[in-house]
Amino acid sequence: MTSRRHKIAFQVLFFLYIALLLFLCFGQFQNMHSVPRTILGIPSDKVVHFCMFFPFPILAFLAFDQYTDTVRQSLLFSGITFVVGILLALGTEWGQAHLTRYRSGDTRDFLADSLALVLGTLIVLFWDIRKQKKKA
Repeated sequence: MTSRRHKIAFQVLFFLYIALLLFLCFGQFQNMHSVPRTILGIPSDKVVHFCMFFPFPILAFLAFDQYTDTVRQSLLFSGITFVVGILLALGTEWGQAHLTRYRSGDTRDFLADSLALVLGTLIVLFWDIRKQKKKA
């Protein structure tokens, strides 16, 4: 069982992660060192987008899992977490395209974000259901 202090720490970590995510999506990084164009044949910026959004469902679960005592609640929580993550990904791409002059929105970035959210959400869902079955 997670103590109240641990839960608060996870919630703070979740909101710090959101702040960092927004910084990475909207920051200006012109003077960065050159990075490889691809990683294992995948464009490196897509790998970065995947890595940025993959933790979202996991950190949300760690921060708010006290609301998932049944499989039905786990499905609902996972669905809501996924939708919020998708809205965040859409919002960042829209914001980059319409609110900045130094960034552009990219459908493929959104697809990388979405893939990360799907995978992270499925991991959390199976993890939570397994946790519930161990309690029973």
